[in-house]
Amino acid sequence: MVEQQIRPWEVLDQEVLDLLFTVRREEFVPAQYRSLAFVDMEIPLGHGAAMLAPRVEARMLQELAVKPSDRILEIGTGSGYMTALLAKRGAHVDSVEIIPELSAQAGAKLAAQGITNVTLEVGDAARGWDRHAPYDVIVLTGSVPVLADAFQRSLKPGGRLLAVVGEAPVMEARLIVCAGNSACNTLGLFETCIPALRNAPQPERFVF
Repeated sequence: MVEQQIRPWEVLDQEVLDLLFTVRREEFVPAQYRSLAFVDMEIPLGHGAAMLAPRVEARMLQELAVKPSDRILEIGTGSGYMTALLAKRGAHVDSVEIIPELSAQAGAKLAAQGITNVTLEVGDAARGWDRHAPYDVIVLTGSVPVLADAFQRSLKPGGRLLAVVGEAPVMEARLIVCAGNSACNTLGLFETCIPALRNAPQPERFVF
């Protein structure tokens, strides 16, 4: 998986690559899809949700450049695998999931792996989640047609936000870095297409 999928996607950070061997992806995949854990595809989780392809997860993790002192907000717990990767790199992860069943399942898997620096919450965070703000890192694991301004306001100076913005078939992963004084710089990373967050804000439509 690493040599055929991850490295060709410009994931070259050795710490990220090592972590992919440490956190066992197959432990977070639904039992019926366990044989597909390392296949370059999105794996269904039920309830209309999906586990991101391994190359997308790894690239996101690399671009966020998580530090050991970072407090992280994850929007969309899903399987809990990305949560686990973030928790292994940062100080604490607050992860919000709109589907209670997925949150509960992820919690059980994280506990089984001995990962304790995570707080799981159930709620609708597609427009922001400032309960424990400010954060050093924010990552959205589902796409949004429009990125709510509330996320940038929840960043610390120097904080990083990664979101996939757009509508199928054209979406772009963007890294937004807060420079302080409400100023943020946006960098387009790569094109992709991933499932949307539920209740994500929609662009204004012209009505004739």
